[in-house]
Amino acid sequence: MGLALPRGRQTRHRLPLARTRRTLAVATLIVLWSAPAAPADVGATIINRCTHGQSLGGFSQRDYRRALQELPAEVEEYSDCANLIRRAQLAAAGGPAAGGTGEGAAPLALTPAERAALARVPHSAAVPQRVGGDIVQPGVVHADVSSALSTLPTPLLAMLAFLLAGGLALAANSIRNRVRSRRAR
Repeated sequence: MGLALPRGRQTRHRLPLARTRRTLAVATLIVLWSAPAAPADVGATIINRCTHGQSLGGFSQRDYRRALQELPAEVEEYSDCANLIRRAQLAAAGGPAAGGTGEGAAPLALTPAERAALARVPHSAAVPQRVGGDIVQPGVVHADVSSALSTLPTPLLAMLAFLLAGGLALAANSIRNRVRSRRAR
């Protein structure tokens, strides 16, 4: 069934407008799709690649410094990323790690200040020290049960005592019921 329009109101002008809108929408999508994405934080990219075991090569010295500054404490503590980023930084600068294969993580050389601090560390056993009138032996932990209980908060001690009393009452009730059941036989 067709729709009959009067000759004066033909829709020829509407079809090109609809086509123009569709073309405009497609062109907008193409422009948005082909636009370069906003550059991600380079430091975060290096850290992400390090935590996933990917190659760290191809970045500038500034990018490596930024990654070391942005390195989260958890990543620094529980992974070797700081050392790997420094090695990649040395490799990019043409340092001694430049010829490496990138596998494994060799420790970096100590700085003179670090060597001096390490030399000051005593290599003999620690001697007992007098602290507040008591002699303290380094490396020995003196455990005392009464001191452990005295450091607990009073409400917690009260709750532990209540639980102990309840447990003893349940145990006594159970024993009493067993004794009564045996006497009844």
